Amino acid sequence: MAEETLPSPSARLRALRLQREWLEWEDRRRAAAQLCRSQRCPPGSPARLARPRRSCRDPAVHSALFSGDLQQVQALFQDEDAANMIVETVSNQLAWSPEQGLWILTPKTKQTLPLTIAAARGYTDCARHLIRQGAELDARVGGRAALHEACAQAHSDCVRLLLAFGAKANVLSGEGTAPLHLCTAPESLQCAKLLLEAGAAVDAAARDSEVTALHVAAARGLRGHVALYLAHGARVGLRTSQGETALNAACAGAEGPNAETLCQTTSGPGSPT
Repeated sequence: MAEETLPSPSARLRALRLQREWLEWEDRRRAAAQLCRSQRCPPGSPARLARPRRSCRDPAVHSALFSGDLQQVQALFQDEDAANMIVETVSNQLAWSPEQGLWILTPKTKQTLPLTIAAARGYTDCARHLIRQGAELDARVGGRAALHEACAQAHSDCVRLLLAFGAKANVLSGEGTAPLHLCTAPESLQCAKLLLEAGAAVDAAARDSEVTALHVAAARGLRGHVALYLAHGARVGLRTSQGETALNAACAGAEGPNAETLCQTTSGPGSPT
């Protein structure tokens, strides 16, 4: 019989600390509720205590999430508060300094969520655990939701998991793009299929550029994606903010012997002549 491996003492201590902080928040919530009752607040207008998102730079948390260590993730994320904490990473990036007249390394902080990290790396089991602990499916800390990242990295199993638990197929990123816009690699075809089956709008346009998924696929020479979108009723004549149609994008962006075929595929009924 296989011997069960227990979480490390440090992981248990961190889990206990997270649990203690959650209990403190719960005490404050109950106190606010008691105050509401004592002041006889009218129905429908209770004194609510908004749950704050905690930030975390703990290397152990980073290691568990970025490596996909399911056992550590289960030990560290045991409630809704922990599953929705903000994970902060700091990296040094080159930036021009006018004062010094040279490029210098400048620390830059990036914020994201545990579920977004797991989805971006294809850690389906970790993502499932976080969702069951109450991770918000469509939260966009850092600009993108978990579904955006899963599609961008062509992790179809994570896309399927997120949609099965109720993630919105048309959720917009901070830049105004839908997950379908991020299906930009040949390997992401299954992700695109899952999104469309879940109700993704095939002609959804990005907020500023007005680019559709068909524009993206045509420009990148993704023949399978183009055929899929056309089969789901994508309109070929839609133009971007620059006036470009999918046919223009196909002819300008596709390279190699498939360019002509792709242009012919994209020029369907309703396309400009």
